[in-house]
Amino acid sequence: MSNKPIAIVTGGAGFIGSHMVDLLLDKGYEVRVIDDMSGGHDRNIAHHRTNASFTLEKENISNIEPDSKIFKDAKYVFHFAGIGDIVPSIEKPIAYMQTNVQGTVRILEAARTAGVQKFVYAASSSCYGLAATPTREDHVIQPMYPYALSKYQGEQAVFHWNKVYGLKANSIRIFNAYGTRVRTTGVYGAVFGVFFKQKLSNKPYTLVGDGTQTRDFIYVTDVAKAFLAAAETEKSGEVFNVGAGNPQSINRLVELLGGDVVHLPKRPGEPDCTWADITKITSLLDWKPTIEFKEGVAKMVAEIDNWKDAPLWDPETIEKATKTWFQFMKPEK
Repeated sequence: MSNKPIAIVTGGAGFIGSHMVDLLLDKGYEVRVIDDMSGGHDRNIAHHRTNASFTLEKENISNIEPDSKIFKDAKYVFHFAGIGDIVPSIEKPIAYMQTNVQGTVRILEAARTAGVQKFVYAASSSCYGLAATPTREDHVIQPMYPYALSKYQGEQAVFHWNKVYGLKANSIRIFNAYGTRVRTTGVYGAVFGVFFKQKLSNKPYTLVGDGTQTRDFIYVTDVAKAFLAAAETEKSGEVFNVGAGNPQSINRLVELLGGDVVHLPKRPGEPDCTWADITKITSLLDWKPTIEFKEGVAKMVAEIDNWKDAPLWDPETIEKATKTWFQFMKPEK
């Protein structure tokens, strides 16, 4: 019988979740991962297979029962599991609501039943919509597509369980997380996966608009540290933004990677800038970002071969993949 504290990571084979697993194991936790492997990759966690403090439960969060034995004696729950991406959420909103809202409710109930000490929810900065910047946690909420809505409603459920049932919980609204293991397959999505495959293929980068748009890129290991800080604090019922607080342009990313570009039409509903006001988390949790953007990109380039099997996108395939986006996302008047 291990005397190590037990932490559960849902979505622990995914991008951010797998880095959370790394951190927890390094900190001396016994880690139980819940992941149905629909979005995660075995290679993200393969190096832990022989670790006695690591277990993987291949289960969909929508099937978790309140009395699930996975949660027995668990101290913390870090809830990353869910489905992402904008366009698929517009096309299949029911699936997003079922997984990201009802799936979260199931994890909350299992955590409550097991007497978990702290629940930390992976929320999304997309809940702010086209926000004023820098964006504080008390900014007006204006989800612009079903993914954003589902993540925000999941967060509301977390705080309802906090208020009604006394389940201690905090929520972290993640801005633009990047880093090694960022998803390499699937639908058209994050800029890194798109650009890295294009770089490997000696193809031009598909640059949306003029590239001056900026994103608050935060390196994934810094994100994981923020989640642990949100678990270990005595504070509960709090929302924290997590970003670097230092937006970088897409042109800067192109500059770091090197190569030619081809321009695509600017997309409606996309902000010109995302910028997290991180005053609250830096002051209350003594957390701060440590990985500079140039360093983070270099870490990813060092493992660029991991993107060799990623889909190769070009202007024609992107136009087809984002047709729904242009159909339903209306330009701001």
